[in-house]
Amino acid sequence: MTSVTVYSAGPACVQCRQTFKHLERRGVDFTEVDLRATVAALEYVTDQLGYSQAPVVVVDDEPENHWYGFRPDLIDRLAIGRAS
Repeated sequence: MTSVTVYSAGPACVQCRQTFKHLERRGVDFTEVDLRATVAALEYVTDQLGYSQAPVVVVDDEPENHWYGFRPDLIDRLAIGRAS
């Protein structure tokens, strides 16, 4: 089963909300981690993955399988991959 984690910047983040909605519409289960509340998560996203914007989506905790921003194309690809 695919594990999806979305690192968000909280409820004021428009791209984060769009990402959540699209994941839900496509039937992809995910876990949200609020970067404002978790120092270790913020360090992971900035230091290890190299991002300075949210949301950051990480699939299966694989270093090569992640992106930032609202990416419906990648969410759709993820949903299609789960269905096959």
